[in-house]
Amino acid sequence: MPDEIYERLIKKIRSYHPSDNLEMVERAYQLAKSAHESQLRKSGEPYIIHPLEVACNLADLELDIESIVAGLLHDVVEDTDYTLEDIERLFNKEVALLVDGVTKLGKIQYSAQNKQLQKEEIQAENYRKMFLAMAQDIRVVLIKLADRLHNMQTLKFMTPAKQKEIAEETLNIYAPIAHRLGICKIKADLEDLSLRYMEPEVYYELAHQISSKRMERIQYIEHIVQQIKEKVSAAGIEAVIEGRPKHFFSIYKKIVNKNKTLDQIYDLFAVRAIVKSVKDCYGVLGIIHEMYTPIPGRFKDYIAMPKPNMYRSLHTTLMGEEGTPFEMQIRTEEMHRTAEYGIAAHWKYKEGKTDQGTQDKSEEKLTWLREILEWQRDMSDNQEFMSALKGDLDVYGDQVYVFTPSGELLTLPKGSTPIDFAYHIHSGVGNKMIGAKVNGKIVTIDYVLKNGDRVEILTASNAKGPSRDWLNIVKSTQARTKINQWFRKQYKDEDIIKGKELLEIAAKQRGYNLSYLTDNAVVEVIYRRYGMKSWNAICAAIGYGSMKERQIIQKLIDETLKVKKELVTPEQVMQTHNEVVETGPSRQKKHSSGIVVKGVGDIAVRFSKCCGPLPGDDIIGYITRGRGVSIHRADCVNVLNMPPEEKERLIEATWLEEKQAAEKRTYVTEIQITCLDRLGIIVDISKILTDMKLPVKSLNAKTTKGNAVFNVKIEIHDIYQLEELTRKINGVRDVLEIIRVSS
Repeated sequence: MPDEIYERLIKKIRSYHPSDNLEMVERAYQLAKSAHESQLRKSGEPYIIHPLEVACNLADLELDIESIVAGLLHDVVEDTDYTLEDIERLFNKEVALLVDGVTKLGKIQYSAQNKQLQKEEIQAENYRKMFLAMAQDIRVVLIKLADRLHNMQTLKFMTPAKQKEIAEETLNIYAPIAHRLGICKIKADLEDLSLRYMEPEVYYELAHQISSKRMERIQYIEHIVQQIKEKVSAAGIEAVIEGRPKHFFSIYKKIVNKNKTLDQIYDLFAVRAIVKSVKDCYGVLGIIHEMYTPIPGRFKDYIAMPKPNMYRSLHTTLMGEEGTPFEMQIRTEEMHRTAEYGIAAHWKYKEGKTDQGTQDKSEEKLTWLREILEWQRDMSDNQEFMSALKGDLDVYGDQVYVFTPSGELLTLPKGSTPIDFAYHIHSGVGNKMIGAKVNGKIVTIDYVLKNGDRVEILTASNAKGPSRDWLNIVKSTQARTKINQWFRKQYKDEDIIKGKELLEIAAKQRGYNLSYLTDNAVVEVIYRRYGMKSWNAICAAIGYGSMKERQIIQKLIDETLKVKKELVTPEQVMQTHNEVVETGPSRQKKHSSGIVVKGVGDIAVRFSKCCGPLPGDDIIGYITRGRGVSIHRADCVNVLNMPPEEKERLIEATWLEEKQAAEKRTYVTEIQITCLDRLGIIVDISKILTDMKLPVKSLNAKTTKGNAVFNVKIEIHDIYQLEELTRKINGVRDVLEIIRVSS
């Protein structure tokens, strides 16, 4: 079987490669076959089948010989005894560099102290490396895309949980990267395969419905194709006219986004005309508009205004016979090649050099990559990086086309404002912006740009810089990132000081001196865990508000206990705690409830139900009449709105350090989750609660305005566990908001 796949690979290469000398490919195959000889995939097949299929995917993109060879060898260095030096010696330096790049993307080496990195932080570091690899040689990521495509094609052999995890990552990152590089051929396959494993019931129901009427639709499209062929031929235009089915994911997105049934999606099949010249494109457009009635608002000229990934084509939707609409795409052969193969269609590494115009097109496709590299260097928070990255790779949002004063066409996310436009031009323009003109008239900075607007940014050298309010106005990730960078740079020193002050307060609330927790070895572990370069970066992030001081203090406490467990006795830890929380001569009583109440003896302590305080919350006690001390959150509405005479009954209270508490208690708290009302979302949320082993005391659900609202009462240990739960539920698709309920 491997030899049969290899023969298929050679046939593919020879279909586009001008040379018959494929000796290096043969050597790469034999080496990979020998190196992987004893290895099997989860399917039970010989491992060599995987690199062979990856090489076939690369050959489908008509890539150069070095890329094909690297595809065959991409797992050799990682999974066998061969080294990069061996690859360079047996082949060449170019192949070795490609293999090295792919290996680094597939496997990240972390030191022992970083093994506890959160999944999203690991992911963020992976994508940082991916974009750096892309900047060095874009072929590295093309090989990675080919690798991911075959992994998705064989995903059925993985566990259901792993299938969904890989499918989500593919849909969120890899498919958008393929789109950004213009490789529709891979993008469509990745999207369809992701849908199959993320929403299997939806996928197979969609497949069944489409299949049931497939022949009827094919006959309808074939009839239209024949009619168009006759008219176009009669006009003397040479063209290839063909029908094609839409891929499942694009149909699914239309059903979801437009709230339609499959019967209401009329362009399940499209007609495509491929002609020789741009002139012929518009010629065919005129012919079909004479033959069929065009549907208003459904014509798009991507030839005059290409998409950001340089996709060019004419799109129009027409009313066919018997009132059945269909979509028509018209493009030249070069445009079609670009649409299918993207940046690979203008490959500068192929035999000989391409012309300057072709290289310019390739460079235009990578403008977004240079932008990502520019802002990721200044973005130390991995969670922020992931959020920005997903926003930047959002290929499903609408776009708006606007012009600069010189007539240059720019593409921005729909809903963009003049601020987005300014930062798209350059961060210096955005930072000095004082106003804007649209079509020659002064507009407000929150004006929503429309297609065809001509935008001019007004600047001043003495401008004060962006306002924080701009962050609520801008639409694009690029603008938001650059504004945040400006504020961090301007106020970094102040943010560091503020961050340290907040940490001091949070440490005292937990019963520690900050200096005791900030041993050099400890803080290095913490800032590296968060992907930052120094302890000051952590402090600045806290001062700026992008990180929570209580979360960092908890990490410092955990790490300090690990590092200092042999240096500090439990008695010394207790002494340090008491020195910090001691409030003078007044006696403090420690209760099994985990609460320290100032100046009182043995008195009953109970937790108020109105605000559900948790360890880690700022708390205060209220001396009740005959029922001891009631513990509230310091920000409890009932406490804040107490009459002055009642506030005299308030008393200081703090949480007992968990290490000193009689037992690890659980507390009941309630959260409210608002999300889109989709099938299966409660299952996704319940899985997180089950995985975290959090007992559910009650669950109430209701729907309102298309949203589902769940009120969940759970038993939980502390605020930090609640923050972890909130972060995980926020990661569930279609979750809109999570709030902690207070009555």
